[in-house]
Amino acid sequence: MHDEDQSTEPVALEQRTHSPDQRIFSPSAARNSAPILEALKRYLPTHGVVLEIGCGTGEHAVCFAEAMPALTWLPSDPDPASRASTACWIMFKGLNNVLAPLDVDTRSAEWGVEGLAPFDAMVSINMIHIAPWAATIGLFSGAGRLLRSGGSLLLYGPFMHNGAHNAPSNAAFDESLKARNPSWGLRDVAEIEGVAEAAGLRLGETVDLPANNKLLVFRRGER
Repeated sequence: MHDEDQSTEPVALEQRTHSPDQRIFSPSAARNSAPILEALKRYLPTHGVVLEIGCGTGEHAVCFAEAMPALTWLPSDPDPASRASTACWIMFKGLNNVLAPLDVDTRSAEWGVEGLAPFDAMVSINMIHIAPWAATIGLFSGAGRLLRSGGSLLLYGPFMHNGAHNAPSNAAFDESLKARNPSWGLRDVAEIEGVAEAAGLRLGETVDLPANNKLLVFRRGER
């Protein structure tokens, strides 16, 4: 049911502004950073290294790292402009607990971060519905390989449940994504759980967040 698209072109579903120093400003990140942060605080460890997949502009990375200084944040994105923006946000904020952004495409067999593993947690925000299904499969495969035992993968975004949308706005959003690229679209939690379990992770909690979004908390089992 999922067509594959090998494109790695950057995806922005909103109008964004740019500063002279290459920082990109995302309206959605400005809106959702606070509620996502409050949810993450409940599930991320107090210390350790967090790998972010699909960091986008980098605004989430610096927001979360600034609020949780005992964590080391490792952002990644396959898009060069996103990595440049993230690097500039790190410099602008003067944070020393955010590492330089890396080029990670979850569909690759090797991510280039294996030498830094195991990670205490992984976070991916608004990624899997604007990427082919292979990116989701690769995300969980990577989490199974790279998370420590008991580590968490936290996914934020809009999701379907048992083939149904939880709001008309999500249904319309899903249709708009598929019209733009047939390999995109909101993913069903049951399908995601199947991929997760195949990689050794299980869904623990589901947290309702504003604008019909959710945080899905997956945990990696013992080796």
